[in-house]
Amino acid sequence: MATRNGPLSLLFHALFILFILAPIIMVCAVSFTPLGYISLPTTGLSLRHFREIAQNPEFIDAIWFSLGLGTLSATLATALSLPGAMAIARNRFRGREALLAFLMSPLLVPSVVLGLAFLRFFTSVGLAGTFIGLVIAHVIIIMPYALRLVLASATGIDPMLERAALSLGASAWTAFRRVVLPLVMPGVISGWMIAFITSFDELTMSIFIASPSTTTLPVRIFLHIQDTIDPMVTAVSALLIFVTAIAVFVLDRIVGLETLFVGKGR
Repeated sequence: MATRNGPLSLLFHALFILFILAPIIMVCAVSFTPLGYISLPTTGLSLRHFREIAQNPEFIDAIWFSLGLGTLSATLATALSLPGAMAIARNRFRGREALLAFLMSPLLVPSVVLGLAFLRFFTSVGLAGTFIGLVIAHVIIIMPYALRLVLASATGIDPMLERAALSLGASAWTAFRRVVLPLVMPGVISGWMIAFITSFDELTMSIFIASPSTTTLPVRIFLHIQDTIDPMVTAVSALLIFVTAIAVFVLDRIVGLETLFVGKGR
């Protein structure tokens, strides 16, 4: 039998949600200030700093670069995670836990250590400051996120469904494409989304291996605030927040977040 939350419980949850959302609300509020410096409360509302983003080619290039890098890195990480997750979820073999621990190990290494290691390695092989080097580094650090979600989705699949398809004459590839892949697709999509967000947001490691021609948006923001702190930075952040909120809303209307991250019938 469900129980109703009391007034103190509701108040606690409301304050907790407000505490979580307060930084986001403050950033969005400051981005609309007409002043040339960060000030809150502000004297009015203005789109001045959003127009400055469009007139700043460095930020525009960084946004497009981060979108391309995140899309490619997330796609490669998810594609590499799928066979690994299927092998770990459906088979029991010697070294299975060691393999899983190895694939998840980037989560255990601090980003600063990874950045230094990548810088040293890429410098020795001639990939320092290149797009390929950034893609390799991002795939390595975001792959555990994609792997974990794909693995969670693959673990719940009944192997008898694939065997039934094989017994009815389907080839192994057809059974995987028509039976297994649709069942594991919620984990693939959600893993790709988390991997993309992680890649797009990566700063600490990217600072070590980025160059003027391969500057991501987080690195560009970091370099910008080293010289000056103005509301244009908050406008960039607010723009990302708005776009993300709209994308999540549309995705929820079309697919449903519960179906996407949990799957049907779970």
